[in-house]
Amino acid sequence: MELAVINHKGENTGRTVSLSDEIFAIVPNDHAIYLDVKQYLANQRQGTHKSKERNEIAGSTKKIKKQKGTGGARAGSIKSPLFRGGGRVFGPRPRDYSFKLNKKVKQLARKSAIAYKVKDNSILVLENIQFDAPKTKNYLALLSGLSLTDKKTLLVLPEENKNVYLSSRNLPKAKVVTVNDVNTYQVLHADQLVICEGSVSMLETILSK
Repeated sequence: MELAVINHKGENTGRTVSLSDEIFAIVPNDHAIYLDVKQYLANQRQGTHKSKERNEIAGSTKKIKKQKGTGGARAGSIKSPLFRGGGRVFGPRPRDYSFKLNKKVKQLARKSAIAYKVKDNSILVLENIQFDAPKTKNYLALLSGLSLTDKKTLLVLPEENKNVYLSSRNLPKAKVVTVNDVNTYQVLHADQLVICEGSVSMLETILSK
């Protein structure tokens, strides 16, 4: 499969890149995508949630009323979860939500996510870009030239480019990553996947290991 390479103004450069069918045209595996996205979101959780149970509540341990003869239920402590201000029953405790996922499953998930973008014609190959200074207006001009101003975009760079990254940081719908940091969640979350020309061969190498 071949895609035309476009410049920052959205014009065809006359060059094309060949995309490997083993990477960009596989049959997507939805379960692998589910597992990879689940792991990604789980890893974002701090897991610092905590509520006090009855043994952690500050208060008297005195029996608040006699056992029998009141006409009501027995009550042994004001810290009971049944009373206002009491401890919580089985409340959340700090924990680690991360879990292990095999590398081959993660690799399959990324290839599946990219294959979906190819099927939806939501992938562009952009000639390599370079900004002289970090300016948001430069990145906005790039998106305007590609007619992607109102869409969520993921730009894949062949290597770290501080000026391009800083230029996009203030734009809520724009995300810039290097080819080594591409993940399934970000690919699926974006409306348009924009891959720099120099990133194509590197992406194929990473996903074919």
